[in-house]
Amino acid sequence: MAATGPVTSMTALARAALRAPLTRRARDELLFCLAGVLVGLAVLGVVVALLVPGTARSVVRAVAIVAVLLPLALATGLGRRLGAAHRRLAEGLLGERVPPPALPRQGSLGRLGAGLRDGPSWRALAYTLLKAPIAVAEGYAVFLWAAGLANLTYPFWWGLFRNHPPGVRLSPVLAGTPFPGRVLHIGTYPGTFLAFAAGLFMVLAAPWVTRAVVAADRRLLRGLLGPGRLAERVRDLEQTRALAVDDSATLLRQVERDLHDGAQIRLATLAMHLGMAKEKLGDDGDPLDVAGARELVDAAHQNAKDALAELRDLARGIHPPVLDNGLADALATLAAGSAIPVELATDIPVRPTPAIETIAYFCAAELLANAAKHSSASRIGLRATGRGDLLLLSVTDDGGGGADPGGSGLSGLAQRVSTVDGRLEVASPPGGPTRVVVELPLRA
Repeated sequence: MAATGPVTSMTALARAALRAPLTRRARDELLFCLAGVLVGLAVLGVVVALLVPGTARSVVRAVAIVAVLLPLALATGLGRRLGAAHRRLAEGLLGERVPPPALPRQGSLGRLGAGLRDGPSWRALAYTLLKAPIAVAEGYAVFLWAAGLANLTYPFWWGLFRNHPPGVRLSPVLAGTPFPGRVLHIGTYPGTFLAFAAGLFMVLAAPWVTRAVVAADRRLLRGLLGPGRLAERVRDLEQTRALAVDDSATLLRQVERDLHDGAQIRLATLAMHLGMAKEKLGDDGDPLDVAGARELVDAAHQNAKDALAELRDLARGIHPPVLDNGLADALATLAAGSAIPVELATDIPVRPTPAIETIAYFCAAELLANAAKHSSASRIGLRATGRGDLLLLSVTDDGGGGADPGGSGLSGLAQRVSTVDGRLEVASPPGGPTRVVVELPLRA
């Protein structure tokens, strides 16, 4: 029984190794390497054409040509178009979506000046030039595929083309190996099985070599063709500001709607009942209808209490008073009021700012309500911990799973969390369990 685990792991690894050359990922990464080899050859061809015949005069001429063509390429947006082409290729073959950099600002410098100062264009040209050395590694990956597949065919065609009469000696046939510059000399039919074994090894190793080369190219692609860190941070802040403005506007509209549809109607009804009661009592002398006036005053009293309750709920929705004692007590109140038993654990050594506490409270309340409505769970776990400068809030349940992160409830929480540079992660496979983690900074 103890050896079952290692044997199962080895079997799974062997299956993965045998299936790797047949997967769609291996095919797409091979095509990406082929495209990289073509780009590298094109770059190398341009460099060779500029430097031939290799004299000092040709070097000066190459420098002069580059000095003239480079500003023109930047001014015409060639660098950005090259970057866009590389991004489309990576997205189409690898599924790697690299966001484009922000558009350049021409300002008073003119088209040429803006092009020369356009960082994304320079980075795109640098990436294109770096494809030449990267193409060497990509070419080796392509070689493993091509030579390996060719070696696998040796035992099958040998008898068709090497069926010479006895006594005739033919030159050995060359077969590739994983080591560049080294070949196998196959002169007999039994030797074809050595080529077959080498080919099998190369084909099985090719997907992993290709994957490693593509992974290096991916990192270079993200670093040079995506938005710079500062530009990406500015874009995130712009999106966060827009989300915060939208969230504030939505909250104000909700408050206005609640006041209009709730407390305002209650107070209007209160005034109407008091006016009717006044008429029942009369202006002077004996009251006209004391019993009717008493009923109207009772109704007005009830309307006043209902209006106060709605105003109290409205204020609690803006900032729950229970948060005055800290997030831990507020979460304990939520757990106590849940329809499903909640296991609560809190460890928050540093108290977050009020804005963060409010967001965490409403996230917990929404997640507990969702679990009670949709999960069919028997138990819920609620945990809030402080870790460094972060507040981690997690809600788990043993329900049926299948929660959709794109739904209105979870997407709304993700939007609210993102306004303070927070994150919301959802893991809810079909059949359960469901785990939602909210990561917030301690200070907004």
